[in-house]
Amino acid sequence: MASIFSRIIAGEIPSYKVAENDHCIAFLDINPLKEGHTLVVPKEEVDYIFDLEEEALLNLHSFARMVALAIEKVVPCSRIGMAVIGLEVPHTHIHLIPIDGIHDIDFSKPKKELSQEQFVHLASRISDEFEKLES
Repeated sequence: MASIFSRIIAGEIPSYKVAENDHCIAFLDINPLKEGHTLVVPKEEVDYIFDLEEEALLNLHSFARMVALAIEKVVPCSRIGMAVIGLEVPHTHIHLIPIDGIHDIDFSKPKKELSQEQFVHLASRISDEFEKLES
């Protein structure tokens, strides 16, 4: 059965997409630790990040870097933290989280609640910045 991320990639499940290329997609986490918390996912469904072929792994990280730079332009923060847990969804993904300190990347903390309008607005702003970086 396809992972929830494969279903998002296929358009079967809606998402707040911020960026996409031939190999990867990035969308806002609907249960964010912080505003701007984004998931970066390869389009190829591979469960464990280190099972990705080297080229796919490099593509994923290069794409994540561009997404992180776009997030930084939109969400005030000291930097973008990156986490790969690999247990919650059987499809490789990177969490990009705006942080001001190590405590901001604690997954046991309550999640931030955003309205649909806030998600749409935030995704649009990050997407606009990503497109500027690409051009």
